[in-house]
Amino acid sequence: MRIDIITLFPEMFDGPFGHSIVKRAQEKGIVEIHTHNLRDWSKNKHKKVDDTPYAGKGGMLMTPQPIADCIDDLKSNRDYDEVFYTSPDGELLNQGLLNSYSHNYNNIIILCGHYKGIDERIREHYITKEFSIGDYVLSGGELAAMVLVDGITRIIPGAIGDEMSALSDSFQDGLVAPPAYTRPRVFNGWEVPEILLSGNERLIDEWKHEQAVKRTKERRPNMI
Repeated sequence: MRIDIITLFPEMFDGPFGHSIVKRAQEKGIVEIHTHNLRDWSKNKHKKVDDTPYAGKGGMLMTPQPIADCIDDLKSNRDYDEVFYTSPDGELLNQGLLNSYSHNYNNIIILCGHYKGIDERIREHYITKEFSIGDYVLSGGELAAMVLVDGITRIIPGAIGDEMSALSDSFQDGLVAPPAYTRPRVFNGWEVPEILLSGNERLIDEWKHEQAVKRTKERRPNMI
């Protein structure tokens, strides 16, 4: 997969994408991530990419020209499955969507919003999919873009060593993950549940499912 990110702050991605699973996926050639500074496409002598909105009451809006030219340039080199835009009113990101994106897309563009957002004409004519990571507002779309890229990348086959591990993550089966334990068997007098030491895989699976349902009802009842 190739991911092109349009942003005002490309340096923000160096840290998150330079470590852990995303870094290894890039080193293996499983995913390519390219950041593009939107100001490079600005025709303003000061490289300005924002202006006051018509009939607005404060705040600035990202202007259409640099965004349109940047996307047009990227599209002149390859076909893209989607042009994503990070927006508070976009579709709320979830595991099912990430699974779909990871397995069905080869090339995507992510436009990171800023200020009061982008000119509506770009949303109408260039953006094909909008997403949100929660019902709150951030100072920019970069963090949301990082979430999308990480969520997609980690479930691309080969990105993590144990691919079966991803299948037992929270939300993969519509439930949060059950409690998990590791060594030592007893810590500060607290013992690991005996069922997990039994070696009976059927009973262990049943216990994990029951615990996942119980925890989901308690902590995320909206999912039931």
